[in-house]
Amino acid sequence: MTTFRSATVLRATAALVLLASLSACGFQLRGANGQFKMPFNSIYLSFPETSALGTELRRNLRGGDDVRVVADAAQAETLFDVLSETRGKQILSLNAQGRVREYLLTYTLVFRLRDNKGAELLPATEISLKRSITFDESQVLGKESEEVLLYRDMQTDLVQQILRRLVAVKPT
Repeated sequence: MTTFRSATVLRATAALVLLASLSACGFQLRGANGQFKMPFNSIYLSFPETSALGTELRRNLRGGDDVRVVADAAQAETLFDVLSETRGKQILSLNAQGRVREYLLTYTLVFRLRDNKGAELLPATEISLKRSITFDESQVLGKESEEVLLYRDMQTDLVQQILRRLVAVKPT
């Protein structure tokens, strides 16, 4: 009985030592804490002022390391050109009575990244997100709220994908 206890205590101690050493090494995935090290110091975003996506991207860039988001393209080291930003909703499936049962929501952004001399750092890039949503005509208001939340979730996901692509850019 005592050998069983001592073996259990030894295993538990070994597991604790292993976990402590892993947590103390400081390993962390790049961008896991919401911070990204951008390869440029300033950026101009060509989103319209009313764009929710542009506002969220500005906020994430300003909250990061040392990147300045400037209002004048001439003062920026890097230019983020929005070529198109579209949201879509299409029928995904119908029920036996021919009424809509599911919709497919899409959010697509096409952009490119240039330096202040006009050289392309990132060619035209398309990021497209899709989510399906069930529909019930007896719960129209609730489904509209769910649709808004799904678009907001896609917008946050889109910003994170943009940030990861910006970090991977190699300046000339």
